[in-house]
Amino acid sequence: MKEFQLKYGCNPNQKPSRIFMESGADLPIEILNGKPGYINFLDALNSWQLVKEIRENTGMVCATSFKHVSPTSAAVGRKLSDRLKMACFVDDIDGLDDSPLACAYARARGTDRMSSFGDWIALSDECDEITAKIIAREVSDGIIAPAYSRGALEILKGKRKGGYNIVRIDPNYRPNPIEKKQVFGVTFEQGRNEFTINAQLLENIVTRNQQLPSEAVTDLIIALITLKYTQSNSVCYAVDGQAIGVGAGQQSRIHCTRLAGTKADLWHLRQHDKVLALQFAEGVSRPDKNNIIDIYLSDEWEDVLGDNVWRRYFAVRPPVFSKEEQKEYLSKIDGVSLGSDAFFPFSDNIERAKKSGVRYIAQPGGSVRDDLVIEACDKYNMVMAFTGMRLFHH
Repeated sequence: MKEFQLKYGCNPNQKPSRIFMESGADLPIEILNGKPGYINFLDALNSWQLVKEIRENTGMVCATSFKHVSPTSAAVGRKLSDRLKMACFVDDIDGLDDSPLACAYARARGTDRMSSFGDWIALSDECDEITAKIIAREVSDGIIAPAYSRGALEILKGKRKGGYNIVRIDPNYRPNPIEKKQVFGVTFEQGRNEFTINAQLLENIVTRNQQLPSEAVTDLIIALITLKYTQSNSVCYAVDGQAIGVGAGQQSRIHCTRLAGTKADLWHLRQHDKVLALQFAEGVSRPDKNNIIDIYLSDEWEDVLGDNVWRRYFAVRPPVFSKEEQKEYLSKIDGVSLGSDAFFPFSDNIERAKKSGVRYIAQPGGSVRDDLVIEACDKYNMVMAFTGMRLFHH
């Protein structure tokens, strides 16, 4: 296929629209079902690069959930604990533990379920039936993968009344090392960001604590590769082989750190006994459950627990999960990793990261206040590596 005509561009008024290879070569993709749009393909091509690189640099299968050209999460194929299965709404999936890829997507989708509503999915390896069964019941726009089993393809083709977008990409495709785009009629050209993110990148540890365990190395690699394909400014928290909080597209670094930290905190809180014990009213949908849980954990909890409304949402009225209880629970979290796509200009980022259990940090370094940032890390016995490489993505 030399080109693919799109219904429209980013918005319905932006016509005509198409994707094609400027060289005249065939596109490196095959559309197996549906009719993806302009933004779908932006998500597809960015998300594929992310999972491909994590696969190459960790040796583990990977999945990501994308929305508006940024990942909500990315994860490798580690088994989920029983608590995490419940929090990710996959405790009823038979054979989940037998599919590393399904575990990866369950983690990625379950991290920030509100943001993942209507996501684009990328898988590093062939989509199997168990992964397809998880995807089948979620609200999603489409998927890209290097291959699909026959059973998985049949399941996915049944989504959205047969219109689900399914794209297969050539895993051996390598793009031109020079990339171009146009803005306001002006052509921009640059070398592709083919910088490799691996364990060697984390060897320049600048804090007193020099102990960076292998689990943290993996988490930092996942965080940094996630940031490589996240709209900047961006910060990513990661633990146990998955990104648990992504702050994207903020003008201020501390706002990135706060946003991503809040998402990481919610990921932890969703695994608390009070949340796992919620008894929803009959007929409450999966997407509604996500929204209800977020409200239950917020300052607006009365919107779902009030005397005149709780029966709409719950079979049994749950107890209030106070901010004091939440703070106490989160204060015990430790061992979280954090990556930043550019240097921290102030130590306030470290102070905020500490509140979300961060122990390990990777950032480029190069700020005039690096000494103050290092000092803040030393105060909390954190480990911080300077990578020397900025990861802006626009």
